[in-house]
Amino acid sequence: MEQQFNQRTDLTALNEAVNQIRTALSNIIVGQKQVIDFLIVGLLADGHILIEGVPGVAKTLSAKLLAKSIDAKFSRVQFTPDLMPSDVLGTPIFNTKTGDFEFRKGPIFGNIVLVDEINRAPAKTQSALFEIMEERQVTIDGETYIMDEPFMVLATQNPIEQEGTYRLPEAQLDRFLFKIEVKYPTVEEEVAIITAQHTVVNKSLLDEVKPVLSIQQIKDTRAIIRNLYVEPKLIEFIAQIVFETRNNPSLYLGASPRASLAIIHSAKALAAIQGRDFVTPDDIVTVAVPVLAHRILLSPEKEMEGLTTADIINQIIKKIEVPR
Repeated sequence: MEQQFNQRTDLTALNEAVNQIRTALSNIIVGQKQVIDFLIVGLLADGHILIEGVPGVAKTLSAKLLAKSIDAKFSRVQFTPDLMPSDVLGTPIFNTKTGDFEFRKGPIFGNIVLVDEINRAPAKTQSALFEIMEERQVTIDGETYIMDEPFMVLATQNPIEQEGTYRLPEAQLDRFLFKIEVKYPTVEEEVAIITAQHTVVNKSLLDEVKPVLSIQQIKDTRAIIRNLYVEPKLIEFIAQIVFETRNNPSLYLGASPRASLAIIHSAKALAAIQGRDFVTPDDIVTVAVPVLAHRILLSPEKEMEGLTTADIINQIIKKIEVPR
């Protein structure tokens, strides 16, 4: 029995890097341990992340800190109602010296791209991200430009404010690996935040974070994670969860096979950052809500009852026998 749990893959270097990132971010972002872990999982699982929360809960700061911990190109786009697709993707510029048009790349051409307040831009601009998020490329005037690896979109949105915002279409939401909800801190955590910040003078929090992982290390780590072992019964467990979302009377829209793949990729990354080279049922249960909650829609009746998609996902998991 002990032989079954022997490590087959050396994850020492990865765990050291992850612990450094956790420590650096935790020193600044107080009380958001699961948010930090999900950000790291998203990076290692090669997925995009939507961060949702009210103003002032460090959504943008969290994204910036993660980017600072990676030795890669970081760019930021502030979405506004008057933003055009060319402001994000780039535009051809006429070169008077050569007499030709040259493509000037927009801010989306980075390794870690922060799209702040993504729901403030109209559908035309949001749709500009469809191809680039899924296929890691953008086509402009018949020319295709491939994104450099790693490529990760970290988007933030405020779920409360309605004026000047546009709801993200389901096709775009489905392209995010996770939707992470950032909650208010507890009283104790708020005290810690105030205590740590009120004496800081002329000191940038971002300067405290140094790069931990290189681009090559991320590529190597992703290759290791993709090869982690997953038992067939756990694959069936994932398939059953996703299948049940399509047949649940409380849901108007269920999850697609893309959601199944997102669960298995993120579960493997979660196992890896916890020092294991195998996936457990708990890994799957942990990532199920952030992977599925934004991909499914409640029926109008359940929405009026005050239920959330997370409530339905948890109900589904409880009804399915967890493999042991």
